[in-house]
Amino acid sequence: MAQQYKKVVLAYSGGLDTSIIIPWLKETYGCEVICVSGNVGQDAELEGLEERALKTGASKLYIEDIQEEFVNDFIFPTLKCGAKYEGYLLGTSFARPPIAKRLVEIAKKEGADAICHGCTGKGNDQVRFELTIKALAPEMEIIAPWRMWDIKSREEEIEYCEAHNIPLLINRETNYSKDMNLWHLSHEGLDLEDPANEPQYNKPGFLELGVSPEQAPDKPTYVTIHFEKGIPTAIDGKEMDGVSLIRAMNKLGGENGIGIFDVVENRLVGMKSRGVYETPGGTILYHAHEVLETLCLDKMTQHFKAKLALEYADLVYNGQWYTPLREAMDAFVDKTQETVTGDVKLKLYKGNIINAGVTSPYTLHDLEVASFGEEKVYNQADATGFINLFGLPLKVKAQLDAKRLAKEAENKQ
Repeated sequence: MAQQYKKVVLAYSGGLDTSIIIPWLKETYGCEVICVSGNVGQDAELEGLEERALKTGASKLYIEDIQEEFVNDFIFPTLKCGAKYEGYLLGTSFARPPIAKRLVEIAKKEGADAICHGCTGKGNDQVRFELTIKALAPEMEIIAPWRMWDIKSREEEIEYCEAHNIPLLINRETNYSKDMNLWHLSHEGLDLEDPANEPQYNKPGFLELGVSPEQAPDKPTYVTIHFEKGIPTAIDGKEMDGVSLIRAMNKLGGENGIGIFDVVENRLVGMKSRGVYETPGGTILYHAHEVLETLCLDKMTQHFKAKLALEYADLVYNGQWYTPLREAMDAFVDKTQETVTGDVKLKLYKGNIINAGVTSPYTLHDLEVASFGEEKVYNQADATGFINLFGLPLKVKAQLDAKRLAKEAENKQ
């Protein structure tokens, strides 16, 4: 007989997986099920969620608006670091820790025995949810149905729904596996599973955050983004909070076919997986931030930060947000961002982001030093001594190699 729980908190999206988990939990553990949905920007998906959860057997549903926390505590630190995982802007990855954090808070408030999630045993999200729970509530039991039950496929899930009279919100033939939040939309499954298949970007309903580059306007759009210490704070002179700014950038980017990313990525669990991501606003913000850093960071800092960004991306992707290393990395990044303030002007055109000007009060670009025609502040003759010293190891090696080869040739004679 399975262990019995009195009360279980379920991470609930209202989708296929979590819909069948409610009756499964009650049948398996004889427990009360409390659902929690974290609003990280998937607003439309929250409509009718409470009614659906209660009809499926939940005792209550919490819908928690955590968009501000998501942006300020997770998106912006990752943006400031410039972290990308194999080119992917971590949209799903850094959305899981704030959701799991709220699950823990409500589980403690409700006196729950366990927390349950609907992540599959093949994916990354199971790790992200569970590492967060372990970090914030090490005593809490975790239930992962996909690693326990007899259901093995999406078709079997649908059959379970039909047998238990659970209303379906999907179409058997055309529904991709999608994850939506304020930062991005991911598409997986069906024809996308085979990397040989071209995504049908122009097919109605595929892209939701924008249009394909072919369908974007023939006229470019200019936008100026202002940053304060690495954080975007204004668009075209209009100051905005983080949530509003990302929504505005999504609209601009989507209209111009920006931010569509097709990738076969290396999952944490060991397999390769193909997906298509829409991140219109995020792609623009990353680009603008990188452009501003070229002006404001010295060479050593810029190059070292790029190395750290790879490690930071791994931590975020692997669900290791609540770790001392991530906190230490943030401290380093915050120090580098003290002078990353200024304006970046970009031209958006049919999927392309084109630099159109950058300014900063902390610029390290000195026109007098950099000018090809200026001789007063840079003595070109100084380069001779520099090159002699910089190239000394190469010269010494070449001379010694020549002596060695000459000696070897002499010995052969």
